Amino acid sequence: MSTALLPPTPDASTAGPATPERVLLLADQAASIADRKLSAIHKVALQTRILALNATITAAKAGDAGRSFAAVANEVKALAVEVARISEEMERELQTAFGELRAVGERMAAEVRGVRLVDLALNAIEIIDRNLYERTCDVRWWATDSAVVQAALHPDPAILAHASQRLGIILGAYTVYLDIWICDTQGRVLTHGRPARYPKVAGHSVAGEKWFREALASTSGDHFSVSDINRCDPLANAAVATYAASIRENGDTNGRTLGVIGIHFDWTPQSDAVVRGVRLTADEKTRTRALLLDAQGRVLAASDGQGVLSEVIHLEAGNRTSGCTTDARGRLIAFHRTPGYETYRGLGWHGALIQTP
Repeated sequence: MSTALLPPTPDASTAGPATPERVLLLADQAASIADRKLSAIHKVALQTRILALNATITAAKAGDAGRSFAAVANEVKALAVEVARISEEMERELQTAFGELRAVGERMAAEVRGVRLVDLALNAIEIIDRNLYERTCDVRWWATDSAVVQAALHPDPAILAHASQRLGIILGAYTVYLDIWICDTQGRVLTHGRPARYPKVAGHSVAGEKWFREALASTSGDHFSVSDINRCDPLANAAVATYAASIRENGDTNGRTLGVIGIHFDWTPQSDAVVRGVRLTADEKTRTRALLLDAQGRVLAASDGQGVLSEVIHLEAGNRTSGCTTDARGRLIAFHRTPGYETYRGLGWHGALIQTP
């Protein structure tokens, strides 16, 4: 009966993936083995020198009869001295070599971690971009809804009540929104989808808001406006991303502007899900901060919940789209600027991860 040749079972010292961390582990193991072996050689050389010294003393006591024995003892002593010298040189050279190997392994590990963290930063900003792209589609579509158009054209109580009911139905299906507002051309909120929850909205003026002004000035119903994340007082001071589009006569793309529709994306739970869902190992989660930053470095979302809308982090990205740097505290800071998605160009935001060693 023939027996198939099987590959040897991997030894514990060689098994495992070829990662920079494993290079560091093997370098440390090799350095430890070398230290133990060199220590043993030092002990043997010392013991040999002691034996040679004792032999020399014994030979001297023997007089002429011990001369030949003394010569051998001297040779043994010289050999022990040479072994000690060689082992000391080997120790210095190995320390240098292992130190360089560890430095190379550390650089490799940092580079590999950096590339991975940049990829995770890109993934985070892409997820939020795709989410926000859908918001740009929603606002342009709902601006053409007949109930919305009629409310802007004829803001009678019955028509406004019907529009509010219609917006409430939309909000029931699209749970990522806090509210939807229909505004006249002067910036006054005519009606909205959740009057019971947010009683301060009706009649509120948004004339000074960036999203309103840009939507009102748009030249086509295909256009939309957006503002960075801010807290909205009429919506119980919740953090929102607001998207807006012009409401046009008959819902036509080039119709006369009747008002503006603003949709308020419920930012906190959606962004928290993104930054807390970054695929880190259990160990990495304890020492890594996942972030979404606006174009000025303001923290829009943080996996640890700290500094949101108040802390500013300077990435020193320059003109780079992405990168990984090490700060004065030895932390890796990886980032990737928004690439946008479809027709949504993004707002210059970054996904970023800060990881302690």
